[in-house]
Amino acid sequence: MNILVTGANGQLGNEMRIVAKNSTDNYIFTDVAELDITNAEAVEKMVMDNDVKVIVNCAAYTNVDKAEDDSEFAEILNAKAAENLAVAMKKNDGLLVHVSTDYVFGGTKNNTPCKEDEPANPTGVYGVTKFHGEQAIIASGCRHIIIRTAWLYSEFGKNFLKTMLNLTTTKPQLKVVFDQVGTPTYAYDLALAIFDIVENRKYEGNDGVYHYSNEGVCSWFDFTKMIAEYAGNTQCDIQPCHSDEFPSKVVRPSYSVLDKTKIKATFGTVVPYWTDSLKVCMNNLKKDGE
Repeated sequence: MNILVTGANGQLGNEMRIVAKNSTDNYIFTDVAELDITNAEAVEKMVMDNDVKVIVNCAAYTNVDKAEDDSEFAEILNAKAAENLAVAMKKNDGLLVHVSTDYVFGGTKNNTPCKEDEPANPTGVYGVTKFHGEQAIIASGCRHIIIRTAWLYSEFGKNFLKTMLNLTTTKPQLKVVFDQVGTPTYAYDLALAIFDIVENRKYEGNDGVYHYSNEGVCSWFDFTKMIAEYAGNTQCDIQPCHSDEFPSKVVRPSYSVLDKTKIKATFGTVVPYWTDSLKVCMNNLKKDGE
């Protein structure tokens, strides 16, 4: 079976390259240079020419703050492009696996883990455009699995882990917010979960929205403390602070813990604990740096 991965040079796309190495399927990895997913004709041509039966969409406009000043392009990439992929899959009777975000619940003031059927309440352009993408996919009538995730990090690209590794090495003191709570998610673990669903055809008859992050709960402050501890950066004084000490154009979700009961029950997905995965990723980064 031919499987197209879009956004293959991003965090999740790069992890998909790794997990799919021993697949019995044929994976086609593209990023914007190979395929412009905002161009509906180009998407359809790629799908039809290669008889693509599954698309894993890892492409998105993810710069939350910048999106506020670039709402038109964010809408094109997060919503219109998702619709283009969905329409092409509908036409070729294929499946779209689409990655979405906890930001669809950005305005929800809750303190219990979010389930898939809770009403969306996105804040900011990023959350709104990602939710529009979800809606467009469902409206297309294509077979789909939408996976919302949160706090993604990896060995690739720019992410919180790499930023904090650098800052805890170079700064004597650091302030990090403690009033935003969620679960760090290793992109490799999410890629493995997606790969298992596709490789073993577990998606059959299981269309819908699912939540995936690592297990456990922490604040960005706790996440930073753990990064510094594992890196041996004990000289940096890390202090908790409030979100309003870092003014932002976007109100970030204060409680971003996702309930993963559905994905585990449906697909038998095994979800690692966040600190265990953090150790794995940091060991990989250490090896790469040696």
